[in-house]
Amino acid sequence: MICNGNFPRIPAIKGIGRVFAVLILKQIFRVLYLGKVVSMATPSHHQNPTPSTKKKKTHKNPEANFLYELNSCSKSKDLKAAISLYDSALSNNTRLNQSHFNTLLYLCSTFATDPDSKDLALRYGFRVFDHMMALNIHPNEASITSIARLSAAKGDGDYAFEMVKKLGDYQVSPRLRTYEPALFCFCQKLEAEKAYDVEEDIDKMGLSLEEPQIAALLKLSANTWRGERVYNYLHKLRRSVRWVSEETCKVLEDWFCCKASEIGSDVGSVKEAILRNGGGWHGLGWIGEGKWVVKKGNVEPNGRCCCCGEQLDCVDIDDVETEKFALSVAGLALEREVKANFREFQDWLEKNADYEAIVDGANIGLYQQNFAEGGFSVLQLDAVIKEMYTRSGNKWPLVILHNKRVRALLENPSHRKLVEEWMANGVLYTTPHGSNDDWYWLYATVKLRCLLVTNDEMRDHIFELLGSSFFLKWKERHQVRYTFLKGALKLQMPPAYSIVIQESEKGSWHVPIVCESDEESLRSWLCITRPGGCEDEGKTGSTMETCEIVNGPCCKSSENRNNEKCDDKTTSMTGKRKERSP
Repeated sequence: MICNGNFPRIPAIKGIGRVFAVLILKQIFRVLYLGKVVSMATPSHHQNPTPSTKKKKTHKNPEANFLYELNSCSKSKDLKAAISLYDSALSNNTRLNQSHFNTLLYLCSTFATDPDSKDLALRYGFRVFDHMMALNIHPNEASITSIARLSAAKGDGDYAFEMVKKLGDYQVSPRLRTYEPALFCFCQKLEAEKAYDVEEDIDKMGLSLEEPQIAALLKLSANTWRGERVYNYLHKLRRSVRWVSEETCKVLEDWFCCKASEIGSDVGSVKEAILRNGGGWHGLGWIGEGKWVVKKGNVEPNGRCCCCGEQLDCVDIDDVETEKFALSVAGLALEREVKANFREFQDWLEKNADYEAIVDGANIGLYQQNFAEGGFSVLQLDAVIKEMYTRSGNKWPLVILHNKRVRALLENPSHRKLVEEWMANGVLYTTPHGSNDDWYWLYATVKLRCLLVTNDEMRDHIFELLGSSFFLKWKERHQVRYTFLKGALKLQMPPAYSIVIQESEKGSWHVPIVCESDEESLRSWLCITRPGGCEDEGKTGSTMETCEIVNGPCCKSSENRNNEKCDDKTTSMTGKRKERSP
């Protein structure tokens, strides 16, 4: 053992071997002894790190360092620091690129509406952009959006719009946000024709207006007394949003409270248009005369407006969309099914088009059957068939079921009689071997414009193929969901009304307003009618000469409405548009 630096006694080794032994021991001593001394003399790295052990964020060149510091200014919204960095970069002849300029332009455009920083932001914003162009650095969409915002803040909508149109020179497509500065600037300055030109360019680019842009155009049209434009923008709003913000609601209130339209349409043509459009709107122009009555109120669960007593509609897709939908389903089905089989079904459906409900047999029969003795529940399917028969006034629904499943049911003595009864009543259509039932029940529902009983959420690949923006609206209007609680069937029919902007055949409008609560009964609606159009004439008599805006439930006080229900106007079971009250 080595102790106090003394060597142990070396065994008796003679000659050259003894020399090597001594050298080896000396080396071991150095490693053990000196290593121990160093470890005792040096503090732990984790306890007291030296400056040399710290990792510093370094940048390889001035350009990267400048961009890093600019991004920090952008995150902290420090315009003055960013400008100082820019001036320093110019003094040091730092080479600038598109990222540098875009960050600076973004910061300047952000502060262009701040009263305290506006002058500085505008002065440097345009200077930065001119510098960028002088260096022949092509702007991208972000660059143009920033300079357009700066131009609009300066009140120069023309330059903002000119910049957007120049994006085409760089093979860059604008976005909706790129057009917003010019559009909002023209709307604010009441330069209507220029604002409409911007909208036209947006349409040409295949972009769709959203609520803020539509509301701005609607307000502009109202302030310049362009009633036809207001009407058209109301319908654009109806197609774009399910409910409006409080700001948009105020724009509508202001318009209807100061405008009396005297454009009318034939009552018969209005009813036909509503049926053709799927309910909830006709699009033929203003109807009626005199001042508008504007109120805020609620809608009962059955779809009855508490302000005017009018029944709101459950809105469907229109005739053109329905036809396109049916053709799309058929086209995809013919690509994936045996053509002869599906065409045979199409021909059969043309001759048997009187069904008001289609039933997804497999979905119902297999519902909650994932247990040991579970299989296909004929009783569940029969319960749905009979319930739909009763609800439709003794009209049998059409059940789509695969022929393999039907054969198995017929081979079971306990099920045969019931299945034969279905067949005798014309309830069953059996799909052939190798087919997908989904194509058949979906096509039948769309083609016949009737109800569909299924819990299928229609999210798998065949529905993704459709890619229809109106698919959710169609589902809401046509799908009937079901549950079995302790063997008892409960159907969830389509809602009594749709929460969308609605235009009635009487010329009234109902506009849902954004609501923080999930409880629809608490949602406020803007009810816009003509005098005499309300159910209770007495409530509108005081508003014959002036417009009235009342917040809250209009037809009853909150206390009375909790104790007294509005008249129950039950909607028809059928999903067919021709039999639905407009």
